Amino acid sequence: MVKEAKAQAKVRVGIETLWKALVKDLRFIIPKLMPNTVEKIELIHGNGGLGSVFLFHLGRGVKIVKIQKERIVELDETKHEFGLEVMEGILLKRGFSSFKTTFKLSSMKEKETLVDVKVVYGTERDDEDEVHMEEVATKPALSFLQLLEKFLIDSSS
Repeated sequence: MVKEAKAQAKVRVGIETLWKALVKDLRFIIPKLMPNTVEKIELIHGNGGLGSVFLFHLGRGVKIVKIQKERIVELDETKHEFGLEVMEGILLKRGFSSFKTTFKLSSMKEKETLVDVKVVYGTERDDEDEVHMEEVATKPALSFLQLLEKFLIDSSS
């Protein structure tokens, strides 16, 4: 059954800086943000644009699966929308049959961006776990945005 979870985050970084970090520099920044979770990210298909595939080499902090593949399935610079779909990896071993995260950025102020996070996921669990699965679906993206915000603020000072 396909379900959808939504969340929002305010990030104290300008929209263009955040967009560049999410879309252009993502594979270089994530290992710096989470070195125990992600050792490195390789671009294994494409040029970093729509349809590109990344191979995440997971670190010591991840016990079950050591790689994760994700594909860019949405990329619209004019709307500041970016979406990644997990093709293979730990999330697909934890109750999800599919998992796609989309970030939509909206400028609020010069150094503040609103990020709408939408996660579309498939699950084979029953409805009693629905609230828990929604939280599990959005938590990684929200945690990542907090780490990214801190990294970008610290990098600019």
